[in-house]
Amino acid sequence: MFKVRLQEVSLPTSDRDIDSLTTWFIDTLCLVRKRGDEMADHGFANPVHRLLRDYLFAQPEVGWDAQMLADELALTPASLNHHLTRLVQSGIIGYTNEGKGWRRYYLRGGSLSKAVEIFANQASIIVNQRLELIDEHWGRENPRLVLELPENDRPPLTIGVVDHRPIAPESEENILSQWMGDFGLLGERPGKEIKADSISVRLFELLLSRNAPLSLDEAAETLGGQKARIGRILERFRSSGMVERIPRTDRLSVALWNAMTAQHQRRGEDWMLKKGGFQRILNDKQQSKLLMALKKGKLSIEDVAAEMKNVEPQQQMLLLNLLGGRLPLGHRMNGEDAAQVRRNVQDSLDRVLRRMRRVAEMLESELSA
Repeated sequence: MFKVRLQEVSLPTSDRDIDSLTTWFIDTLCLVRKRGDEMADHGFANPVHRLLRDYLFAQPEVGWDAQMLADELALTPASLNHHLTRLVQSGIIGYTNEGKGWRRYYLRGGSLSKAVEIFANQASIIVNQRLELIDEHWGRENPRLVLELPENDRPPLTIGVVDHRPIAPESEENILSQWMGDFGLLGERPGKEIKADSISVRLFELLLSRNAPLSLDEAAETLGGQKARIGRILERFRSSGMVERIPRTDRLSVALWNAMTAQHQRRGEDWMLKKGGFQRILNDKQQSKLLMALKKGKLSIEDVAAEMKNVEPQQQMLLLNLLGGRLPLGHRMNGEDAAQVRRNVQDSLDRVLRRMRRVAEMLESELSA
């Protein structure tokens, strides 16, 4: 079964030696689970690192006997089998039972570049096919905001790629929760989150059916979970490329009301007129109505919305900035329809695969030199 966890890692810049390039592959394929600070040897003595660097990458035409590898790497057969199984599942290496004795493992395609090409094609096909499930659960109808501001701090892609398989009998998961677990939306070790009614599954279903961006407060109130936990779940969703976090411009009137009320109490009318942007952006009638309501302590969100009705959204954003206010952030699916979400995820995956091809060429060049 094809099973791999992919992580977006920056291309190597100055350090282009064999060890650094091998480490890049290990990090991208999440083959070693790092704990705490990086080791003094940068993981170069790790069994997986030595297995790839000294054997599979260095001599791609050779089939390596498992017993010989265990002796060379000073590993027990069980430990070596664990590492080899993960490499086989990732699609980078294969094995043969031809002949007698132990299995013989080899780099697929006879070279690293060809192995990466096989891997890339297989991963792209699986992701493209499995993302079709989003169509079945899509419920958003009018997701665009009046003012769309793009996400400017997208996290690096982290995504699982796993073959489709039937759900095990008497399992507590359903098709959607299994799908989410395979893509890494439930974390590395899902545990109870794999259940069909877990908070992660219900949160994803909410995002699939909700038009407006979802804030942490709204999610906690709707689902009954703690905001910190929901925040961690949403960050996993963002790392997959399926969910984005954007400024909630649909809450612009609320943010302006908060900023106006706070600054009027702190700095007064004169500051709001000059430095707060009232004279720059609003006409005399709008200024007068808003300041009069502020002075009486009766300004409401509806009043702000009414006065801002004829002000361009970009100008409202400028006014909010001059008043020192900030828009809250919200989460939503990364696309206006299911097809766009699939394209966005596939684009992020293609970026990682292009880097893999480039690093494979660099590593082969270093090895041949």
